[in-house]
Amino acid sequence: MSKFPAGFLWGAATAPHQVEGNNLNSDFWQAEAAMPGMERSGDACDSYHRYAEDMRLLADSGCNAYRFGIEWARVEPEPGLVSRAELAHYRRMIDTAIDLGLTPVVTLHHFTNPRWFAAEGGWMGERAVERFLSYAETTATILDGVPWVCTMNEPNMLAIMTMMARLAASGQQWQSPTVDDGARPVLPSPDPAIGRRLVDAHHAVRDLIRERTGAKVGWTVANQALVARPGGEEKLREVRYVREDLYLEGAKGDDFVGVQSYSSMWVGPDGIEPHPVRPDNTLVGTAYRPDSLGLAVRHTWEVTGGTPVLVTENGIATGDDERRIAYTSAALDGLEAAVADGVDVRGYLHWSLLDNYEWGHWAPTFGLIAVDRETFVRTPKPSLAWLGDLARRNGGR
Repeated sequence: MSKFPAGFLWGAATAPHQVEGNNLNSDFWQAEAAMPGMERSGDACDSYHRYAEDMRLLADSGCNAYRFGIEWARVEPEPGLVSRAELAHYRRMIDTAIDLGLTPVVTLHHFTNPRWFAAEGGWMGERAVERFLSYAETTATILDGVPWVCTMNEPNMLAIMTMMARLAASGQQWQSPTVDDGARPVLPSPDPAIGRRLVDAHHAVRDLIRERTGAKVGWTVANQALVARPGGEEKLREVRYVREDLYLEGAKGDDFVGVQSYSSMWVGPDGIEPHPVRPDNTLVGTAYRPDSLGLAVRHTWEVTGGTPVLVTENGIATGDDERRIAYTSAALDGLEAAVADGVDVRGYLHWSLLDNYEWGHWAPTFGLIAVDRETFVRTPKPSLAWLGDLARRNGGR
């Protein structure tokens, strides 16, 4: 029998810049052209034109939800200049999902900014909150019928990316925030000043979207499932606050909080311990830790004081689809246990629907569907059918 509640969401997620292609007006497209060592996103998966095919494959598998994003740089290519054609495009995506029986979970901001916003100082610019609120007012006009809205994806990672962009602008080589190439075994801690600005922006947009649409509104947090070594308990509290808990506390009062977990790391008295190179590491250099999802969900529930949880990302970078199924099955065991212990979990959205552009790299494959980068032919992997079968049985195994 299923241990998940009725109405549980089962599906997968994508991000605009990683799948759409040719996001010409974004700061990340600009960065790709300027920074040595970064691969280009180019046409990406051409999902800007092929989204209906992607959604149909997900729906036909048996899944009932799809998380996708709206690209600010397309909707507002210049300050105050709104593209009605782009708004209509994203509305068609929403309608397509609904028509196929997929609950749309819409993300308003997934790491990338309009070039002009970055030129104004980005998230630390004087008008940052005002600009984001204006964009949210614009997108609210097309969100009728959307029950779940994420204001921002992983603001704790966004804060780090903001810091890294500053370093890159000063001439330092780009290092992907999601792929460990050995040169940076541990990401820097995000600047709390940036984090507090993002919390302010989130709250402003949360209240507006609630008022204008009636959707459930929250944001998603990169959950690192940090665990203390003996003697590292105090350091864990310190590190976890600036890297995660500041943002989880910012989710108090939200309708839900998105948990995004992939792996776990140890914290000793001196801080986070770099994960050693091992044969079983994932394609992005992280440890194989499916138990991280259960750890992350429980910690999120505790810190937010009982804000409902929606797993908005969980997955593994691997070229072995049997390993993907094994990882996801074990992760769902941890999720089931958290639900049994009283955590209010509303759904599970796998990362990612497609093998896509991984923020400077193409090699890591997270997808339930393979994509030929020359022809854009989609080839569903066994893991998609496996997840869809679970969805039909609401997780019963």
